[in-house]
Amino acid sequence: MSIYMNNAATSWPKPEEVPKAMYQFMTCSGANLARGSSSSRDLDTLDLVMTTREKLAAFFGGYRDEDPRYVTFTSNVTEALNVVLKGFLGPSSRVVTTSMEHNAVMRPLRRLESEGGVKVTVVPCFPDGILDLERFEKALKEGQDLAVMSHCSNVCGTIQPIEEISRLCRLYEVPLVLDSAQTAGVLDISARELGLAALCFTGHKGLMGPQGTGGIVWEPSFAEEVKPFVEGGTGSVSHLQVQPESLPDKFEAGTPNLPGIAGLLAALEWITKTGLENIRKKEENLGKTLLEAILDIKGLTLYGKKTMQGRLAVFAVNPPGGDNATLALRLSDEYGIETRPGLHCAPVAHETLGSFPQGALRLSVGYFNTEEEISKVIEALKALV
Repeated sequence: MSIYMNNAATSWPKPEEVPKAMYQFMTCSGANLARGSSSSRDLDTLDLVMTTREKLAAFFGGYRDEDPRYVTFTSNVTEALNVVLKGFLGPSSRVVTTSMEHNAVMRPLRRLESEGGVKVTVVPCFPDGILDLERFEKALKEGQDLAVMSHCSNVCGTIQPIEEISRLCRLYEVPLVLDSAQTAGVLDISARELGLAALCFTGHKGLMGPQGTGGIVWEPSFAEEVKPFVEGGTGSVSHLQVQPESLPDKFEAGTPNLPGIAGLLAALEWITKTGLENIRKKEENLGKTLLEAILDIKGLTLYGKKTMQGRLAVFAVNPPGGDNATLALRLSDEYGIETRPGLHCAPVAHETLGSFPQGALRLSVGYFNTEEEISKVIEALKALV
């Protein structure tokens, strides 16, 4: 029996309602979206997609009375970020980000910098992963067209002070795009209260949904400024040879991942029933136990914050000599513990934390972990380190 400690990559297991909903769609519904004769199956698909939009708009504090039109479906948060960044930034645009970013932010920005003339400013973070707010404000004062950053580090679990960051962005009238890959479904986030231009999310991590799901919650006026990333059939206004300007069609060309949306809806309903606060509390309690043990293991280096305050239960560690790959292999082979070694698609974050180029071993707790599993992980780490 394995012990899954890689929830920062994808949550597992999923609530049983999720695969059931996907199977139900594939075997009993299955009609395409807005591409049928208005049969009962066609209408069921329309209802499924609209209901999921409505629940996402409510869950993330969407704009205009949680108008579901301003929720765009994508296949993951990486696609969502690409839609926003490549659709908004143009030649001579200025964008500010942080030194704790995932490649989902950094790679599109570097492409836009090298080929599109976009000026990218990377504001350093402190060694625990927290953004240097003074230097961030200085960058805003110098003039920016956009700010984009992760809410929480996928490497070490550090949560950015997003309320203060969003306040500064509003003060200097810089649109803020948030990558909520690690926090959506774990922390309470309101796009409207934070004044976000766009909230990008993925469905397969804290939201407990299937892989291949994600999206964007838009501020309406910002969405008008963003060009479509993909163009094609929308099942609407088919007489036009250009992409519709109205949402949600503007950003949703082609057939969406309908079985995935069915699973995502079931996951959202499960989270609502379970309670966001209950999910957060359980993960935090399990994380506290693991964190205290990590700090007590002689020779094991922990990166990032040393308390549970301002962090999620995501821990980056290295044994003496920094051979995290061998440690991960032995945890798997000898103890059945699944983790993730390496650079976690975030080299700039590892540079900030001081774990580059070797990376680190990441242990990430999820809601379905147990106290018994955490105890076994601690015993294994003590034995191997």
